[in-house]
This record gives sequence, structure tokens and C-alpha cells, in this order.
Amino acid sequence: MSYDIIIGAVLAFATVSVMGPFVIPALRRMKASQTERQELESHQSKTGTPTMGGIMILTGVIIPGIYLAVRHPQIWPALALMLGFGIIGFADDYLKVVKRKSDGLLPKQKMALQIVVTTVFIIAARFTSRADIFETIRVPFVGHVFHIGFVGYILVYFAVIGTVNGVNFTDGLDGLVSCVTIPVILFFGFASVYLGADVESICAAFIGALLGFLIYNHHPAKIFMGDTGSLALGGFVSGIAYMTGTVLYILIVGFIYLAEVLSVIIQVTYFKRTGGKRVFRMAPIHHHFELGGWSEVKVVTVFTVCSVALSALGALALYIGGTL
Repeated sequence: MSYDIIIGAVLAFATVSVMGPFVIPALRRMKASQTERQELESHQSKTGTPTMGGIMILTGVIIPGIYLAVRHPQIWPALALMLGFGIIGFADDYLKVVKRKSDGLLPKQKMALQIVVTTVFIIAARFTSRADIFETIRVPFVGHVFHIGFVGYILVYFAVIGTVNGVNFTDGLDGLVSCVTIPVILFFGFASVYLGADVESICAAFIGALLGFLIYNHHPAKIFMGDTGSLALGGFVSGIAYMTGTVLYILIVGFIYLAEVLSVIIQVTYFKRTGGKRVFRMAPIHHHFELGGWSEVKVVTVFTVCSVALSALGALALYIGGTL
């Protein structure tokens, strides 16, 4: 298994690193460029930066992922969920930045596709994992696995789609979502080893791909991942959470994602009910701190440190639950 972990991480990192000098110019030629919000003056220099860089992450994970999944079949559902959401994100990006359709996929279209992809994940997981994968749930710190029956199949749609959209909202600063997600995936890799889920090798590959992408996405970014990447990240995080039997732990280790979503919900709701007043300077919440005077690098650093601490807390919750 240690051999597979090394192979996955190194191959994914190398693939993404090598792709950068080819993909970035190609996206420039396609004019697949980012358009920044006018309220963010410090971001105007980013206008024109190529997006859809999630193609690099997907390729970097899929190449070792197929090899790893053949050896460890439990990987297939998470890989499929990642790819499915990545394709949705690619379609949305393509319509917005290449075809210049500002809305991209319509909300109803996007939701329908997300439901379809999640359904495929449920079917795939039932065939490659234990029969009760969605009917049981492990509670943090307690460690007890509760049987929730059919309710679990309803919960999976909320957990997957909610996580995917939380990760998507987090992708707003150079390197932010990658830096926040690496500790999260490290936790699920630990959970896989601790619980014997046998998916730690694909976690290593995904971390390798993100580190390779950060070579080009750290501040100042040469490329953005776009919805292609952020939706794929969310799909992988939620998929691997289910394959390790630790989906509730997303509330701890992925709290940054939750905070980003809640900040948008709170802002929009309060704005509508008060006739234009705001709770935050701007939502998602990382922009609130930017407009408060924090540099982009400081926001990314603080959020990353928080993600590391939350992932450590998740590991502690898992360990305590296992000793009770």
C-alpha cells in the first residue's frame, strides 16, 4: 500500500506539473479567461487570466487513479463522482468563458446534472463497497455507528451537493481552495488507514495533483481552476468521505466550506429582507476579510491554518471515538 501511495502522489504531481506550460497557453489562445467582480479593485489585474485549469487536476488524478482503482476497487465511486462533477463544471466554464454565455448552465440544468451524477455515485458505491454504506453513519467523538436506513439515501444528496457547492464558493482567491482542501484530504487519508477503507492511495494522488496545480495557481496565479476544478474537488471530498464512512466529519474538517456557503446565504437573505443592508462587506466570506484590509496572501494563510487545525480536530474526534 505504501508503494501505491507514493506512485499515486508522484505520478499525479508530475502530470499536473508537466501539463502547465502546455495548458496555460492553449487556454489563452481559446480566450478562456477570468472576469473579475468590479467591486474588488485589487482583483482587476487578474482579468484575462486563463481559467478551466481544473482540467489539469482531473487529468493528474485520473491517470494514476485508474491504475489504483483496478488494485483497490473502493476507489472507483469517488473517482466517478469527481469526474462527473468535473464534467459539469467544464460544461459550465465552457459556456461562460468560451461561448461567452454569462449564465453558463442554467440553475435547473446544473441541479439536474448534479442529482444524476450523485445517483450514479450511489449505485457505484453499492456495488463496490459494503451494502449498508449509505444506511449507517459514524458520529464524531462518539465513534458509534448508527443505522439510519432509507434516510441515508436522502442525506447523500444533501451531503454531496452541499459539499460541492461549498468548495465552489471557496474558490475565489489564488490558491485558496487548494490550500484549504489539502488538509481535508489528508484527514480522509488518515481515516482510510485508521478504519481500513483502502482508499488512502487516491487521497495521496489528489494531494499530489493539488500541489502540482499550486505551482501555477499560487499568488499571483497564472491560471485558475474554474468550476471544472472546484466542482471536481467537491465531488472528490464528498465521495471519499462516504467511502471512508466519515461523511459527518465534513462538518468539522470542511467547516471552511460551510462558512463560505453560510456567508452567502446570510448575506442574500439579509439583503432581501432589509432592502439592501449587508451583514458582510462582501460574500463569500473570504472577500469580507479582503475588503477589511487583509491581503490576499494573508486570507489564504489564515484559512489554510484553520483548515489544518480543523482537520487535526477531525482526526482527534475519530481517534477518541475509536477508543470509547
